[in-house]
Amino acid sequence: MVYAPQMKQTILIVDDAAMNRALLADILGDEYEIIEAGNGLEAVAAMQAHAAEISLVLLDIVMPEMDGLEVLAIMNKRGWIKDIPVVMVSSESASSVVERAYSLGVTDFINRPFDTAIVRRRVVNTLMLYAKQKALVGMVEEQISQREKSVGLMVSILSQIVEFRNGESGLHVLHVNTMTEILLRQVVEKSGRRDLTGEDIGMIAMASSLHDIGKISIPEEILNKPGRLTDEEFELMKQHAAVGAEMLRNLPHFEDEPLIRTAYEICRWHHERFDGRGYPDGLAGDDIPLSAQVVALADVYDALTSERVYKAAIPHERAIEMIMNGECGAFDPFLLECLNEVADEVRQQLSVDSLSAYSKREVAGIAAAAARTEALGPSQRTLDLLDYERMKFDFYAMMSNEVLFEYTTDTDLLVISDWGESKLGLPELVRDPLGSDALVGMFGRENLETLRGALRATTPEAPIVQMDLKATVGGDARWFHLAARGMWGEGGSGLELQGAIGKMVDVHESRQRLSELELKATHDSLTGLANHDFARKVIAERMRDNPDDTFVLMVMDMDNFKDANDTYGHLFGDEVLCHLARRLRASVRDDDVVARVGGDEFLICMECDVEPQPLVERVFSSITGGFRGFPLSVSMGVVSVPGGQATYDALFRSADASLYRMKRAGRGGYEFGTVELGADGQEAEPSALSEIEQA
Repeated sequence: MVYAPQMKQTILIVDDAAMNRALLADILGDEYEIIEAGNGLEAVAAMQAHAAEISLVLLDIVMPEMDGLEVLAIMNKRGWIKDIPVVMVSSESASSVVERAYSLGVTDFINRPFDTAIVRRRVVNTLMLYAKQKALVGMVEEQISQREKSVGLMVSILSQIVEFRNGESGLHVLHVNTMTEILLRQVVEKSGRRDLTGEDIGMIAMASSLHDIGKISIPEEILNKPGRLTDEEFELMKQHAAVGAEMLRNLPHFEDEPLIRTAYEICRWHHERFDGRGYPDGLAGDDIPLSAQVVALADVYDALTSERVYKAAIPHERAIEMIMNGECGAFDPFLLECLNEVADEVRQQLSVDSLSAYSKREVAGIAAAAARTEALGPSQRTLDLLDYERMKFDFYAMMSNEVLFEYTTDTDLLVISDWGESKLGLPELVRDPLGSDALVGMFGRENLETLRGALRATTPEAPIVQMDLKATVGGDARWFHLAARGMWGEGGSGLELQGAIGKMVDVHESRQRLSELELKATHDSLTGLANHDFARKVIAERMRDNPDDTFVLMVMDMDNFKDANDTYGHLFGDEVLCHLARRLRASVRDDDVVARVGGDEFLICMECDVEPQPLVERVFSSITGGFRGFPLSVSMGVVSVPGGQATYDALFRSADASLYRMKRAGRGGYEFGTVELGADGQEAEPSALSEIEQA
């Protein structure tokens, strides 16, 4: 047997006195490779050339040209101090000097004259300490690697559950997550922002995984339609942003968590555009949170470069070109600069085709954080990192609010989540599921055998299993939709399936939740009136179905609403809006449409076969006056036209233009406008709109 000689560790001795260097070299030379430097400048040059090889620096304080404290400052600036321990060697004992040295990262202190035993022991102790720290980093990486992979799998599974009817790539969520992180780091580097920390970037990237959860409310035939969506279908599709936001807003006990607030911003506003032409709220510029802007850019890029049921994948270069040219909507020019600068990195990172590569990158980041941490002891830091990973897993479990499970094939062990355990009345651990009377009685042996066979038949290329199961829970028959993903160890498809992780969704309860979410997505949460998107859809349908009826549209906003907020506070302002909404609702018929357009702007749409002036006067009179001593004054634009002679958008533009003219004329009244028609009978842009654009 041949034994390879063990490489000696290298020590850099820095002292301006040749005698001191020689003494230290004699003490340590038998066990270590020695590099010598006569002053601070030589020491920096030596570290520049051999930083990867140096295991320890013995550093004098008082030296010509550059002293030891200046060397430490440079080591901090260049990041060497994180990997190379420093022991100060000096006769200087002033407390201020010692404290300064420790604050700059010195590990230990040796006084002259030298004691051979002390020098050797402190060198050995320092090297052992750093070796243990590196071993700890490796241990942290090893311990959290599998859990990080499981969390990544859970993200993928939840996205698959959200999108299992949508035909999108299973890597879409991971791609958006990765690209969000790349873009945010470039934003920080390019802008020098210090308010956006690494933790913030990680949280935004994690929250981006939930950007499309509202798609569970969209009918499958719309999600998977291969052709162009109709206007009505697109309006319904757009509701997913509001639905997802409401899901997060209504989470019990978690509404104040930063992660939930960030996920809410992303869900609601990732389809807003920089020029204000997005949805659902028409935000523009910096009114759109940075998190939503970055996720929007990542979402558009991956949608372009991925295959969809309605299009083929577009090459990376063409996708970047389309985004830069504004073909996919308007984005912040600064973000576009950042995207252009990291385009190559985006292409490289998004070429990942497995969760293992994604998890490896995540674990490396956490391990690096562990190495940098000084505030906590190593063992406590390890526990906190593992707790952090468990928190992420629990968050996704809480988000689904359904039966999560993990099945290990080699041990035939089924683990059910706490919530699933209480819902199904099963134990947390089930050994041999086919031998469990409770599980067989609930789902049936045939179903369980089919499921186990399907899980064992998965491959890394086709890891997803989906099926519907009928179960008897509490004496009632219920249908569950099950989605699971197979997991393997390192090494690829040559290994057998090790386990599966997944979720069962109660179909009946999901439908009930969807109905509630759809109501919230179509109505304003403060006033209870219809929101503008829903009102537009309803009015457009009525105009199409009743082309001979006359439609009267009134668009109004309060003249002095800002005074209510500034003088009495926002809570009072909300009360004013609710009061106005009640007065509007009471002034019209049950089947008339009353909606909150946004802020303090409202609309009413009526179908009538009489002169509209008295109707408008009645509405205007009912909403003027006061509320708890606060004067109510509104400006209103009105337009009426037969349903078959104009579109809703033309009707709204004309009414909005009339409202604008009323406000310019002095406010506190209403004005009728008209929808101008061209020679071909189609609506033309109203003249008032030109006036607005010029203004």
